[in-house]
Amino acid sequence: MLGFGGCFNALGYRALSHLTPADRAALFNELYAHDGANFNVCRVPIGANDYAEDWYSLDETPGDYTLANFSIERDKQCLIPYIKEAQAYQPEMVLFASPWSPPTWMKSPAVYNWGKLVQTPENLSAYAHYFARFVQAYAAQGVNINQIHVQNEPVANQKFPSCMWTGEELRTFIRDYIGPVLQKECPQTELWLGTINAPGCDYNRLIFDKWATEDYDYFANTVLMDEKALSFLTGVSYQWGGKIAIQRTFESWWPRIRLMQSENECGFGDNTWDYALYVWTMMKHYIGNGAESYLYWNPVLEPVGRSTWGDPQNAMVTVDPASRSYTLNPDYYVMKSVSAVVQRGAVRLGMKGAWAADTLAFENPDGSLALSVFNPFLSEREVTLRHGGETLRFALEPRSVNSILIR
Repeated sequence: MLGFGGCFNALGYRALSHLTPADRAALFNELYAHDGANFNVCRVPIGANDYAEDWYSLDETPGDYTLANFSIERDKQCLIPYIKEAQAYQPEMVLFASPWSPPTWMKSPAVYNWGKLVQTPENLSAYAHYFARFVQAYAAQGVNINQIHVQNEPVANQKFPSCMWTGEELRTFIRDYIGPVLQKECPQTELWLGTINAPGCDYNRLIFDKWATEDYDYFANTVLMDEKALSFLTGVSYQWGGKIAIQRTFESWWPRIRLMQSENECGFGDNTWDYALYVWTMMKHYIGNGAESYLYWNPVLEPVGRSTWGDPQNAMVTVDPASRSYTLNPDYYVMKSVSAVVQRGAVRLGMKGAWAADTLAFENPDGSLALSVFNPFLSEREVTLRHGGETLRFALEPRSVNSILIR
């Protein structure tokens, strides 16, 4: 296991601004400190996503193939301070970054939402260097980006910042452009194929006057079966519809390729216990299929959690601007129930018995055993754990998630 965490988004930073300094410090400790939830793998957007305050890229000068006007000045006002504030509580944080949209002048149509990157050598080369410039610019601010993931949800043509890619296009970009550029200019930064959101929706769709079927073999496997492209990749990250495909990647490529769940499904803004239990089942599924990390989407939002395009979504924490107070939501407690007891470097263990399907078990580097056990039933149940000649019994509350740490 590498760890657990969430994404640094501008609307989350705005929500945090409503807290008093004391409450803000207490919340950062609760989220990121070792004696809190210990969130230690987090995501950074490259340019705008649907939880930016508005849409932007890091170079909006048309035809600027030399990136002379590349700038992270906007990120210095929000994202970088947000990251550094969290890192003060979690110095070992691993950061990965992905774009939702390239600069609009590289796309057709030339908008943040919808569309595709225009596949010309000039565009592909400039875009590869765009990623390197991002890593270098953040490093100059004291923020090291450990991983680059090429595109957020490349099989999603959305009303918010997005960009469609085919497997063939990603293979070419990774093999011939961004792979060599990052290897030369940012050798300490890993390159990941992701964040993949297919299959899982209706992918028999009309894309630019051509029917395309996007599933595992036409997407991830198209890239991974190219030895040169594979040579540049450290791992594959999946989210949303990718929950189906990760199992096939795990069966075919692990441990040669590492796996990550890069964004959880994000609910409807009502933050219910029912949805939190669904989050646990997804965590079980992804980790059970080789994911070394599990990432929540928005750690903190204002009530209802609306995106810039009006979609209500869950958050682990809700900050009320009126009362200047925060609430730890059910999703937070489910995430913490695992992240607080599973150490970086823990090894997932196999389980046998009636509770195996509802249990995640790990051996930590310090030799302790960490378990997360889900009781889906409407009544209290007893679970019996046998390990190393010892028998332990635990009573589980109805519809509960339980952490067990055995030292």
